Amino acid sequence: MDQMTNNKGIHRAKIWQIGGFALNNTATNMWLFFMNFIAYYMTGFVGVGVVVASTFITAMRIWDGVTDPFIGFLVDRTDGRFGKNRPFMLIGNLILAAASFIMLHVTHKLPTAGRFLFFMIFYMIYIIGYTFQCVVTKSAQSCLTNDPRQRPLFMVFDGTYNAILFAAMPILFSGVLVPKYGGFTAEFFHETWLIVAPISFLFTCISIFCIAPKDRKEYFGTGEPVKIKFRDYWDVLKHNRAIQMLVVSASTDKLALITQSNATVGVLIYAIICGNYALNGIVAGYATIPTFLFLLFGAGYIATRLGQRKAMLFGTIGGLVSCILSVMLFYMGDPAALSFPGMEGFQGWTFFTAAFMVLWFCMKGFTGISGNIVIPMTADCADYEVYRSGRYVPGLMGTLFSSVDKMISSLAATIVGLMCAAIGFTEQLPEINTPFSPELKFVGIFCMYGLLIIGLICNLVAMKFYPLTKEKMEEIRIEIARIKEESAIE
Repeated sequence: MDQMTNNKGIHRAKIWQIGGFALNNTATNMWLFFMNFIAYYMTGFVGVGVVVASTFITAMRIWDGVTDPFIGFLVDRTDGRFGKNRPFMLIGNLILAAASFIMLHVTHKLPTAGRFLFFMIFYMIYIIGYTFQCVVTKSAQSCLTNDPRQRPLFMVFDGTYNAILFAAMPILFSGVLVPKYGGFTAEFFHETWLIVAPISFLFTCISIFCIAPKDRKEYFGTGEPVKIKFRDYWDVLKHNRAIQMLVVSASTDKLALITQSNATVGVLIYAIICGNYALNGIVAGYATIPTFLFLLFGAGYIATRLGQRKAMLFGTIGGLVSCILSVMLFYMGDPAALSFPGMEGFQGWTFFTAAFMVLWFCMKGFTGISGNIVIPMTADCADYEVYRSGRYVPGLMGTLFSSVDKMISSLAATIVGLMCAAIGFTEQLPEINTPFSPELKFVGIFCMYGLLIIGLICNLVAMKFYPLTKEKMEEIRIEIARIKEESAIE
């Protein structure tokens, strides 16, 4: 009974299935983090300038958004021996590994004139693999479970995995690999690939195993096949208010968070403003447990009892306050005083260090809630579409959401590149030995906190018009159950 539909129209998954499937997102996030450093490969080995590299990365993210609807269309029309979602997970991960290997190991060995074109072709292939695997993270949510007390649990697992990932990766990169190779060298990229590729593949295999029992027709919407046409995309975008508002909310947040995690922003904040690039990994490590506790409270209490919309608002308001106070701290305090036990020159906790860490914990925790709750909210939007039009189109919903999301968030690398170019860094991005300047401080603070403040304000506006309250979702589940019962009788 725990996996089959009960008389209230609720079907559940086992906790280990939810936790294991969440690793699919972690698998792709490993590649996402790795590719934050790709601009350094382009300027150092492909032979292009900062603006070209930043613009190219933006163009490739737009390409990512363009491929989304087509791959979502394939997902919705797929229902074979291996389910709807699993083939895309495996194929996508294999493409990611193969295309990235060729990009990073072959490009710089070619004649200079042909490097950029070669790199571009394999980056485009890499993006297709990324979309293959990413779409399933959202599309499989609705068949995994529709229990309102279970759906937010994905956020707990996903957020916890990502907190660990984004704590461990900066430590590995800034604390081990960059010092080991003296910068972003070919050897740096080679060793990083050897770490990312096999771990990502392992996570993908675990995810496939965990989703397999639920990747079946009886868990797909009403259980009846639906013929999907491309014109359905426009109808959904035009009439599904829930996905409209979620796109506005999530895409502005994603733009800010991708900008914040950009490798250059880490260099600006920690190496140039604070004076020690090793802080990048240490700060991330310290934030892991507090971030997990925020997620546990946000999903374990607020989302499961009050609904996912209220969890989004809780994370948004908390994140907004934390960011504003952080900006004030950087301009009124002394960033050079940031230091931690075990670091060279540490002489005790300073006011700046204590205040920074409290605000950092709060910012990462609150925005972790508002950012991670988006994925299970997409499943609510898919259920709403079944309720509204009778169409079960999780691939369409997930890729419609992510397509617009990627188009907007694609501007992250361009924003960083253009802002650096505007203050004189047109040929090379700022590096760990670049001297401090007020202009660099402004760019770093704006990219770390300013864009996020704007994104969180957009959240507040979008959630005012988001229709899927806890009560509305209960109505939707009852109606879908009624449709299934009528279909079974016929």
